[in-house]
Amino acid sequence: MPSKLVRLVLCLAVFSSFAMPASAQIDARMLRFPAVSKTQIAFVYAGDVWLVGKEGGSAFRLTSSPGEESFPRFSPDGLKVAYSASYDGNVDVYVIPSAGGEPVRLTYHPMADRVVGWKPDGKGVLFASSRESGRQRYSQFYTVGLAGGLPEKLPVPYGEFGAYSPDGKQFVYMPMAQDFRNWKRYRGGWSPDLWLFDLTTKAARNITSNPANDAQPMWHGTSVYFVSDRGANERNNIWAYDVKAGTARQVTQFEDFDITFPSLGPDGIVFQSGGRLYLLDVPSGKQREVPVRVFTDETTLRARTTKVDNLIQWATVSPTGKRALFEARGDVFSAPAEFGPVVNTSRTSGVAERYPRWSPDGKWLAYWSDKSGEYELTVRAADEAGTERKVTALGTGFRYAPYWSPDSKKVAFIDQAMRIHIVEIESGKSMKIDESPEWMNHGALSGFELDWSPDSRWVSYSRPTGDANSSIFLFDTRGAKLTRATTGYLNDQQPAFDPEGKYLYYASDREFAPVYGNFDNSWTYPNPTRIVAVPLRKDVQSPLYARNDHEGATDPKKPDEKKPDEKKDETAKPATEVKNVDIDLDGFESRAVVLPPAPGNYAEIQAVKGKLLFRRLPRTGSADTKSPIVYFDFTEREEKPVLDDAAGFEVTADGKKMLVSSQNRFAILEIKSPQKFEKPIATADMEAPVDPRAEWKQIFEDVFRFQRDYFYDAGMHGVDWAAMKTRYGKLLQDAVTRWDVDFIIGEFIGELNASHTYYGGGEKENPPTRNVGMLGIDWELAGAYRVRTIVRGGPWDTGARAPLDEPGVNVKQGEYILQVNGDTIDTKQDPYAAFQGLGNKTVLLTVNSKPTLEGARQVLARTITSEVELRYRAWIEERRQIVDQATNGKVGYIYVQSTGVDAQNELVKQFMGQWKKDGLIIDERWNGGGQIPDRFIELLNRPILAYWAVRDGASWQWPPVAHRGAQVMLINGWSGSGGDAFPTYFKQAAIGPVIGTRTWGGLIGISGAPLLVDGGNVTVPTFRMYDPKGTWFREGHGVEPDIEVVDDPSQLAKGTDPQLARAIKEVQDRIAKMPKAPTRPAPEKRVPKGGG
Repeated sequence: MPSKLVRLVLCLAVFSSFAMPASAQIDARMLRFPAVSKTQIAFVYAGDVWLVGKEGGSAFRLTSSPGEESFPRFSPDGLKVAYSASYDGNVDVYVIPSAGGEPVRLTYHPMADRVVGWKPDGKGVLFASSRESGRQRYSQFYTVGLAGGLPEKLPVPYGEFGAYSPDGKQFVYMPMAQDFRNWKRYRGGWSPDLWLFDLTTKAARNITSNPANDAQPMWHGTSVYFVSDRGANERNNIWAYDVKAGTARQVTQFEDFDITFPSLGPDGIVFQSGGRLYLLDVPSGKQREVPVRVFTDETTLRARTTKVDNLIQWATVSPTGKRALFEARGDVFSAPAEFGPVVNTSRTSGVAERYPRWSPDGKWLAYWSDKSGEYELTVRAADEAGTERKVTALGTGFRYAPYWSPDSKKVAFIDQAMRIHIVEIESGKSMKIDESPEWMNHGALSGFELDWSPDSRWVSYSRPTGDANSSIFLFDTRGAKLTRATTGYLNDQQPAFDPEGKYLYYASDREFAPVYGNFDNSWTYPNPTRIVAVPLRKDVQSPLYARNDHEGATDPKKPDEKKPDEKKDETAKPATEVKNVDIDLDGFESRAVVLPPAPGNYAEIQAVKGKLLFRRLPRTGSADTKSPIVYFDFTEREEKPVLDDAAGFEVTADGKKMLVSSQNRFAILEIKSPQKFEKPIATADMEAPVDPRAEWKQIFEDVFRFQRDYFYDAGMHGVDWAAMKTRYGKLLQDAVTRWDVDFIIGEFIGELNASHTYYGGGEKENPPTRNVGMLGIDWELAGAYRVRTIVRGGPWDTGARAPLDEPGVNVKQGEYILQVNGDTIDTKQDPYAAFQGLGNKTVLLTVNSKPTLEGARQVLARTITSEVELRYRAWIEERRQIVDQATNGKVGYIYVQSTGVDAQNELVKQFMGQWKKDGLIIDERWNGGGQIPDRFIELLNRPILAYWAVRDGASWQWPPVAHRGAQVMLINGWSGSGGDAFPTYFKQAAIGPVIGTRTWGGLIGISGAPLLVDGGNVTVPTFRMYDPKGTWFREGHGVEPDIEVVDDPSQLAKGTDPQLARAIKEVQDRIAKMPKAPTRPAPEKRVPKGGG
């Protein structure tokens, strides 16, 4: 940098510190992703990159793009800063002068490009991306020049963070990373080591080989500095590895908070811990905190009013359908069906109100409020002017939707521990009436329904019984007696009382009609549900009673017969008084009558006078997508459509209208056939006050409570959860963005030392998005850009095909693509720069066999927006061919990317094409989990029970589709969750050896949790696996391979997959030892004993 410019920058910094009043300077914390040069420190604050002198002091903002910038890194001379940002629609690599100026975009690919560092000569930026990865669970390293152009891939097979040696000849890196995971003190197969890679010879060696996490390598002189939690307190601290001596030593001693994302400069390492910035002087080994002040208007902390219709989490309807209640952003809103204002009845940023409900008499609103520190039942007058009153003092726990009794005196609900309660509104007295013996996840609890009899005496509901099914239960409030009304022999759910007190309706899984598969003889029983009606008393006739049309004389009216209001009777009961509902519990289930609606799947069964409403869900296995609302008319005894599609509905207390939701819209409609969704409620008028700091505090409280109340281990793995709340809660005062809150949440829940602790969502500044047209190719530069490779899967695989591979698109590998829609592709830029905004569009390509326009031809092709699926399928096909060629077609290769539905489909497809081979290699490396894969094992491990002989042709086995050959399985550290269970069950079934490296080790599952008020979410590990012997799966350790084979980077870089090679050898050895299939025996002679 010219000296005049240096003086100018320094003068501006000094001028700023004097020109601004002292009160405008903010002592900044939450300074993330720091980097250091000889004179300056860069960091991200409030989503932007800032610079400050190494001594600290007043900082100035360097960037201001939408979204969050990340990973600023100084060039070796300190004159430039590279960073990742989303100015133009994707997370790409940018470079900006450290003195300020216009950012230069270097990459244009639609996949995220994360800045890692610089080349030692300062001529290129090092970044990590999964743009060409066959599996998106790993990244690869690239460098790009300062003018842009085609990025160059490093020969390192895969990696996340790394650094060059000072001479640029070697590279130290971590193949995998836990840095973005919330799992402290982790020791599983995904725990990273540091590898040293020679960029010339491609020789590689593991230099840490430690069960702890060794990460973020930084090369200085003859030492590699890194972050590790291998110390006595298992906190991330800075360590140093002596490359010559091969020894490591601890440099820092932080105990309360971990060090995150350090960065090396010429003579120092800068890092963040507990929201504060520190600088380590490498020569002396001394560290100090770096005080930073920023000049900012703190706009991210300003209280504001915002639209919240996109955050509706709950909706219900008023007694007569004039209004609806909504829960959105933690507030309760009253909105008219058509005319009138939308009213925020609570306006409490920093307090969450959940599950509001209108009392049937219209006088009260009930909801759960955490104003006291826990969720307590609260009521307020419905006239919008009344003050609220806390009804309960239940203490810890989360509670779900309250259900008012028809007389508006009581509320029933279920809590997160599956306990069912009734609360008296006037006294606040609470009574637990029941508890489910079987676990119910958040989804089941949030959908749990209770229904009151019209006289408020009985409460009906369905819950699991411990014998595989759910039963209908009836609680008599008069005698406080609970009765199991159905046996549970069938699965019975969704009870609903008839408003006249004659019947109880419910859904019952009682229709068993098998559906068989086409590939094998597997069967399942979908769409089993019927709707039944039970007369509550023995003297009540069936709702489908036999009718007889009869014509006779009309009875003459009796002289003394009068209408109720024509003769006063002091003893007469009011016309509005509800008749007592008596239930003959003896023989209850035997009186059940199956109603005419066809077997299927049903939701929201609700009764009004003379009609039974329900929502018919799509039939399992069908192409149906709509869920119509229908009612069964008991007078006409036929179904009638109400609305052709809905996401849900609720009937008003008077039984005349209903609130309907569809495609995030709501409307109040009369119950008649047919209806149209023509006048939606004006939810767009819903606004709530937001005080960011108050809201973030409430969000943090919810995170604390959700883990406390739902975590599978009430002892919280021995962690003092309240103490951790205090420790990390203090950091909230330093947060200035929702990104900061996310970081704090991640650090907080990471203390549980459990898998599946994630966070996401929430209100953040969203950067713009822009698609990129992709051709499904690898590019190379040779005078102009040409097609190096067309990415292809198997010849039978039409599920993902490169645009240039479509029939009629005549472009070959090695040909040049010179223009796009007539615009020349600039070779000084990334080739994807020419395809910005052209995703899923037809483009005109100018193609030639040479890098000139002379003789070029024009070709039309339709681009795609992502190559992920295409590259994934090509990756599989490459390995399948390796196995096929090495075994002369005798061994099949099946890749299982996860244990989700997509991977289940792929497993079946690949199995059906290869199950008759002598051997199978089941590759579940990088398996991302999903379902529990017991059926995967059933498919792979079917015992052959018999063979069937015929006169002509070959015998066949039974089951007809079962593999009788040898099998082996491949695993690695990226295999996790369901990818841990899969090899666990494979080993338990003794199908074959498991080869590779230890898996992730995460089998504490997640099943949903309440959303945070701003739409964010945290996961709560709610269930954990142990084996039939009563031994826990080794959470945080993983599945050990039977044969350990490390995926040596040196061999991978040279084109050999050592794990796959060993799998081929092992399966061939096992094939040689396999017994052959039995031959058909000769038929017996069955002639009579006497001959003839």
